[in-house]
Amino acid sequence: MNSPIRHLKRVLLFGALVLAAGTALPGPAIAASARIASINMCTDQLLIALADPVQIVGLGPYARDPHLSWSAKQARSFPRLSGEAEDLLLLAPDIVLAGRYGKAATRELLRSNGIAIEEFDVPRNIDDVKAQIRRVGDLAGHPERADAIIARIDRSVARTRAMASRWRDRILPVSRRGWIAGSDGLLSSLLEVAGLSNAAAEIGLTYGGFASLETIVASRPDLLLVADDKPFAEDQGKALLLHPAIQRAYPPNRRLVFPDQLTMCGGPMLPDALDQLADSIARIHQDEDASVPRQHP
Repeated sequence: MNSPIRHLKRVLLFGALVLAAGTALPGPAIAASARIASINMCTDQLLIALADPVQIVGLGPYARDPHLSWSAKQARSFPRLSGEAEDLLLLAPDIVLAGRYGKAATRELLRSNGIAIEEFDVPRNIDDVKAQIRRVGDLAGHPERADAIIARIDRSVARTRAMASRWRDRILPVSRRGWIAGSDGLLSSLLEVAGLSNAAAEIGLTYGGFASLETIVASRPDLLLVADDKPFAEDQGKALLLHPAIQRAYPPNRRLVFPDQLTMCGGPMLPDALDQLADSIARIHQDEDASVPRQHP
């Protein structure tokens, strides 16, 4: 018959073995239980796509804005954070995803209270986007979800190249108040995939900037890229794009409509962005071909 002391030793040994086995679990299995918050609109969308809902402690203040976020509808299911340190300190997540150019004081305060911060740069090309998807997938413990999104991106890249690369158009992307998206950025990377080029560099705006009405009209790209084709202006920022000079120089058949939410961030919306780009380019050129009268012998 075993003595009580020997029995106790066996229980303690078994507990130690269980504990050792638990700490030897691979990284993703541990990370899958991590509680994660995001205070950046772009990392909000990555987190929604890659984490389990129960893992998401909260999302940033702009996550639910449909004018900014492609994932605004899904974001309504999660708590809205202020983006400041106070509510995060109360929630005490394991990890906070943040933009590198956000409020530095917030990140430092969180770090000083033992909360891990993962900072993300603005992606400048499709490879940057893929790297960020993999990174959040690993942090959330779901690398297989990252792999699936990246596979979708690769399929869309192949489809876009096959459909649109034969036209080689020069595109000038113009936003509110005449802001021109620079040729060194994610939008230009998408255009390049489609065999297109950003005409911003031709007017000296490699990194983006504001252009005057006269410069936009005189640049004469093949197509103007705009966020919407509404025939009215909600404010003065939008009014520039409805100026008669721009309307004459770039009628609807010379406008490529591409919502800002598709290119403001890189992530799960990228396949939709590439597909829409390819379809829009093909439609414009098909309409052109249809409008050319046939020559009769």
